[in-house]
Amino acid sequence: MNNLRNKNARFIKEVLLIAAGVTSACFGLKSFLMPSHFIDGGVTGISLLLRTLTDWDLSYLIIIINIPFVILGYKQIGKAFALKTAIAITALSISLIVLPFQPITHDKLLIAFFGGLFLGGGIGLAMRGGCVIDGTEVLALYISKNSILTVGNIVLILNIIIFAFAAYFLNIETALYAILTYLSASNTIDFIVNGIEQYTGVTIISEKQESIKGYIIGDMKRGVTIYKGSGGYGEKKNIDIIFTVVTKLEMSKLQTAIRQIDPDAFVIQHQIADIKGGVVKRHALH
Repeated sequence: MNNLRNKNARFIKEVLLIAAGVTSACFGLKSFLMPSHFIDGGVTGISLLLRTLTDWDLSYLIIIINIPFVILGYKQIGKAFALKTAIAITALSISLIVLPFQPITHDKLLIAFFGGLFLGGGIGLAMRGGCVIDGTEVLALYISKNSILTVGNIVLILNIIIFAFAAYFLNIETALYAILTYLSASNTIDFIVNGIEQYTGVTIISEKQESIKGYIIGDMKRGVTIYKGSGGYGEKKNIDIIFTVVTKLEMSKLQTAIRQIDPDAFVIQHQIADIKGGVVKRHALH
């Protein structure tokens, strides 16, 4: 019974996130980007560029251009992902026809910023719901598996190509505003997908590991994992290596405490997109 209830709650949450994402993306397109013939990066940018050059209906272009990426998503990620993506893209296409959003402003800077903000917000919400309404990342994932390039590298290269076409077929000013739109959208996606509480993994090697461990557990109310290690440079002795995860907002506090306890401590930190379980999400910040 509990499993069924959890599945239903998760399904409702995903539906609401995807619906909000489609509405936000439609608002960004109809109220900002489309009236001024602005473009963005990714598959949506390609659709907007073709609409400007051919006067074809954007609602049809979005479906047609995304079909190959839905198929790729089915092969690379799974049937559920591909089905939700197909439904979300179709919903976006229908929304562009039926939702009565009107142009908000004619200021080009505001159009680039807020158009990217709402479009990126829509893409990010759809991703939180378990699908995409822009197939760029699916293509990048597929290419990255067969090359030395990362997903981020491939997305960047694809967008550079799109902006170059915009500069050639439209004009350089439109291409420059397209870059602003893309930056606004990509940062909004990062914020929605990762949230304000971006997590940092911290590895600490110190002779005063007990004091540091006690501070993290007692004062910060965070969990730690202890790895058994041995020195590989100079004096080879056994050491305890501390690993913990804190939020981005707590990182400065932890760094200050480590410097006070052991100025010679060796500290490594790296960004973590998200975590499940543990005590980081259960305890409030102190």
